[in-house]
Amino acid sequence: MENNQRMSALFSLDYDIERIIRGLRAESRIDIQHSDTLIILDEIQEIPQAVESLKYFQEHPTRYDVIAAGSFLGLTLHLNISFPVGKVEFLQLKPLSFHEFLLAQQQVQLLEALQTLDYPLVQTFKTRYVELLQTYFFVGGMPEVVSIYNETQSWQATRDVQISLLDTYRRDLGKHAPSSLVPKIAQTWENIPTQLAKENRKFIYGLIKQGARAREYGAALNWLSQAGLIYQIYRSTAPKFPINSYRDLQAFKIFTVDLGLLNALSGLGPEVLLMPDQVFTEFKGALTEQFVLQELKVFKNLPVSYWSGDKNSTAEVDFLIQTPNRIIPIEVKAKESLQSKSLKFFHQRFNSKISIRTSLSDFRQ
Repeated sequence: MENNQRMSALFSLDYDIERIIRGLRAESRIDIQHSDTLIILDEIQEIPQAVESLKYFQEHPTRYDVIAAGSFLGLTLHLNISFPVGKVEFLQLKPLSFHEFLLAQQQVQLLEALQTLDYPLVQTFKTRYVELLQTYFFVGGMPEVVSIYNETQSWQATRDVQISLLDTYRRDLGKHAPSSLVPKIAQTWENIPTQLAKENRKFIYGLIKQGARAREYGAALNWLSQAGLIYQIYRSTAPKFPINSYRDLQAFKIFTVDLGLLNALSGLGPEVLLMPDQVFTEFKGALTEQFVLQELKVFKNLPVSYWSGDKNSTAEVDFLIQTPNRIIPIEVKAKESLQSKSLKFFHQRFNSKISIRTSLSDFRQ
C-alpha cells in the first residue's frame, strides 16, 4: 500500500467489497477466490480507508481471508484511522524471545531441554547456553537482525542492520509524531542508555536535560510507550491485587522494546558484549534486567511492576508479576550471584509464598 496511488484510489471511493476485489485482481493479476486465496495488505497504515475496509470485508457475505500488516507506529498513532473494533483479530509481533532465538539458531535439543525442565541436561550444556545467551544479548530479537546474523555470522553486518532500524525509528518520529513533540521524543529516546546506567533505575527527567520536568517530557514518554518502542514499568506501592491499582504514577523505570537495539543505541560493541565477565554486568546489570523483562513480556497481559521500600529503605525488588492467584517478586542478578538482600527483606515483610531469583547459577528450589 505504500506509495501506491492505484490502491489509494481503489479504497478511497467506497467500501463496495466486490469492486475492491475486482481492483485487487487487476493489481495482482491473480484470480482471487474466497475459497483458496489469502489476501495480504502490506503497509496498510498508509491508506486509512483500507484499515476501515476490514470491517466490510468481515461483514461481507463472501468471506475473503485478509491479513493486514503494518507499522505499529503508524497504526496506533494515525489520527485519521477508524479501527474496526470487534471485526478484526489483532496480533502484535514482539521481538524474538530467547526460546525463539534458540529455534532460529536450530538449537532444537537445547530448546527442548529448557521447555521440558530437564535441568541436569541444561547444567551439562551450561557453557553452550551461556554462549548463546551472550550472542542474544548482542543480536537481540528483531527478526531482520536475527536473519542477517544467521546469514552472515558477522557482528558488523548485524550492527549495521540495528543502526538502520534505529535510523528508521528516528525518521518515523517526524512522520507520525506531532512536530512540536518530535525534539522531546528524540531526546528522551536517546537518553534511555543514560537512565539505565544508574544504580537506581527510576526514571529521572533531569537526566534528559538540566531542569527538565514531567510536564515537558511526559507526553514524549507516553508517545514512545504507545508506539511500542519502550516499556514503562511502574513502582508498586504494595504487592496487592490487582497490582495495577497500586501503581505509583510518579515513579517508573523504562526499557526499550529490544535488547539488541538497546546495545546499538548505547554503542556497545561485540568486543564488550562477548566477554563472559562483562556482558551480564554492563550498565550495572541493566542489560540483564532488560532481558528478563523481555522474557516476561512474552506472556500476554501479564501485569509487571517493581517494588521499592520507603525513603528510609534501600530495598528494591526488580519486578513484581501478578498471576491469577498470587503476586510474585523477581530479583534479577547478573552472573552467578546468590545474594538477594532485597528479596529476603520483601519475603519477610510480605510473607510471599513464592520468590524468584534469576542468575547464571544452576537451578535450585
